[in-house]
Amino acid sequence: MQIGYTPRVRVTGTHAELINAGRLIDWEHVDAAGLESDRLHLTVDVRGLDGLPREGERLGLEVGYAETGLVNKGEFVISRTTPRLFPEQLLIVATAAPFKVNDQTAFRARRSASFEGTTLGEVFRTLVRRHGFSPRVAPDLDALPIDHADQADETDMGFLTRLARRFDAVTKPVGERYVLARRGQVSAISGQALPVITLSVPPNNRPGEMAFTNASVDRSSRVRFQGVRAVWFNGEEGVEATVEQGAQPFKRLRQSYTNSGEARAAAEGEMRKLKRESAKLRIECPGNPALAAEGLIRLDDTWPSYMQGEWSLDKVTARGSRRHGYRCTLEATWPEGRESE
Repeated sequence: MQIGYTPRVRVTGTHAELINAGRLIDWEHVDAAGLESDRLHLTVDVRGLDGLPREGERLGLEVGYAETGLVNKGEFVISRTTPRLFPEQLLIVATAAPFKVNDQTAFRARRSASFEGTTLGEVFRTLVRRHGFSPRVAPDLDALPIDHADQADETDMGFLTRLARRFDAVTKPVGERYVLARRGQVSAISGQALPVITLSVPPNNRPGEMAFTNASVDRSSRVRFQGVRAVWFNGEEGVEATVEQGAQPFKRLRQSYTNSGEARAAAEGEMRKLKRESAKLRIECPGNPALAAEGLIRLDDTWPSYMQGEWSLDKVTARGSRRHGYRCTLEATWPEGRESE
């Protein structure tokens, strides 16, 4: 979508009318992949107010521009409030609320369980259906073997995220669907497209300009490891065996696996992660409500050649204030399929 010139933010839900009546001082929304939950921070002027927002109440966030409209960024449950005496303000911290789950308490409940002789896809479908989501699984992840996995005092979604990370995959709710996919492929698997957002360097790119954009690329991790070594216990011969991907120097995975299939899948996943994280991009740019974690951005030919091309967004931190307007900080790595340069 096009962005405008006049930033706008609107809070919905509990106490929204008061917050929107000129009392919102600043805000921050963190949209992240993996184990990190989406978060919302609000600082509100509460002079002369009674009946302040409380933990457990719900808020929504809409951001954008007056010229191009607002985008709904989801619903959040207040997890902490911090009143200040001077200046008389309230800091609200909220985390993303699950979308239409059957039982919110069970969604957040910690469980312990074991899974034997199954696949990553089957474990994923079993747990997300429990909460009323429709599962979507990438074909290349569906049949990956899970000989044994323990859920140890974890929420179902925390356990699934940890399990997926073993194979350099991600889990993410997208509307009523819950997706298990490679990074950068969530929209394709979910069926709800996240458009590729093209970013350009503005012609007059100077600090202080509204459109000022800055970026850096960290390539320091490129030469540390060129391969991955995973260990599994060969019960028939009573010895440890190894599976290798890539070339020396090898990164050895700490976990010992129960068979060669699990070890190979874990090594392949870690090798993907090493390649993907061989370049890490950080961008500071004008706010754009279309930017979202697990989406793709494309840096066009206005960027230096070593930055051009598609990147997968790992985290989008959007913030706004009366003084500094609406800005985004992007953290990205190479998507699945992009080769090291």
